[in-house]
Amino acid sequence: MTQFYDIIGIGIGPYNLGLAALTDERSNLNTIFFDQNGEFAWHPGMLINETDLQVSFLADLVTFANPTSKYTFLNYLHEHNRLYKFFFFHKLEMPRPEYAAYLKWVAELLSNCHFRSEVCDVIDHHDHYEVVVNHWEKDEQKSYFTKHVVMGTGQTPIMPIETGENVEIEDVYHSSQYLYHKEHTLKADSITIAGSGQSASEIFYDLLKLQEQYSYHLTWYTRSPGFLQLDHSKLGQEVFTPDYVDYFHQLDFKSRVNSLDHLGQLRKGIDGETLHNIYELLYHRSVNNTALPVTIQPLTEITDVKKEKDSLIVKATQWQKEESITFTTDKLIMATGYKPNIPKWFHQRFADKVVWEDDKRFKVDKDFKLIFHKKDRSHNFYTLTNLEHSHGTGATNLGLAVDRNIKIINEISGEDVYKHQKETIFSQFLPKN
Repeated sequence: MTQFYDIIGIGIGPYNLGLAALTDERSNLNTIFFDQNGEFAWHPGMLINETDLQVSFLADLVTFANPTSKYTFLNYLHEHNRLYKFFFFHKLEMPRPEYAAYLKWVAELLSNCHFRSEVCDVIDHHDHYEVVVNHWEKDEQKSYFTKHVVMGTGQTPIMPIETGENVEIEDVYHSSQYLYHKEHTLKADSITIAGSGQSASEIFYDLLKLQEQYSYHLTWYTRSPGFLQLDHSKLGQEVFTPDYVDYFHQLDFKSRVNSLDHLGQLRKGIDGETLHNIYELLYHRSVNNTALPVTIQPLTEITDVKKEKDSLIVKATQWQKEESITFTTDKLIMATGYKPNIPKWFHQRFADKVVWEDDKRFKVDKDFKLIFHKKDRSHNFYTLTNLEHSHGTGATNLGLAVDRNIKIINEISGEDVYKHQKETIFSQFLPKN
């Protein structure tokens, strides 16, 4: 007899993993989640020692829905005999490697999460979906049937420049691959980092600490007008709440897109402590006014790279002065962000069925469902991917991911399985009547 699911989740990152945990613990929903990777892994190439998340440990997978859950970060610490150590750590932020270990621990506890299982097709039938999965370890393809689909396929690295055929992968690579190539990178005479965000700063600081040991010249370019600090002001951070997401979603498309730019320093930027640590290290090394083998330059965009003999020839533009720059380096690390990872089957099966707000961004309702041309659907397609234009700060914030999962669970269940928090902040975004 064919088994029928209430939810099939496609992709197992923190968002769908949280959904898997919340449905497992309290709801009566029959759920299953698939991921193509061999095991759970969260940004393994960027788990640099002594780096922390930029959000509180309360933004784990479940706490904002159920603080008493066995899947909380605090319970992870308790189960691993680390609760007292974290208590004396005196920080709200989780170390990045420990957050990754926590996520993997939860994934291993859940029987509804299946790895080595690539979703290769989703077929829209009149009242349900057929999800075709390639279980590559078993060399088996199987169809699963579900009332609702939740797409959480994450993001893919952006490489804004093309490299020539003779450029080796360990010479020019995205920041997401940093730790895989770090040992080889340290042997270089010159290393260049491009990017303006937290990843770029963490890699720069990591290499800066090792510079005297390995004696390379270290360069950091960013297209941004400066190395800008993330705004951690308490009232400012209230945009990372369900109240603001509700306000943002009801704006028209143009206003939503423009709002993302206005919220730049609240959403993007470098942690103040990281910038502080970089400056202190540079200052201590310059006490004798020694010229440092370091170049730090904003307003500069990398435009081209090719390899000649043993060096990379890199072209860049100082865009404010409209001046071209050409320099050589041995390694180029592109900390240039990510874009939504939309599977090929989605474009093939659903591109003509769903409503789009522009050529890349589909229309999503307030409860994270795709809006189809054909109305009155009983089977819904939810997305946790490509939401920045529709839900703003709720798109990638870990704490708001829990609120998103609450809405999905409650809507599919037809009852308030988890309480949805509202009016939780001091700010208001519209005048009250």
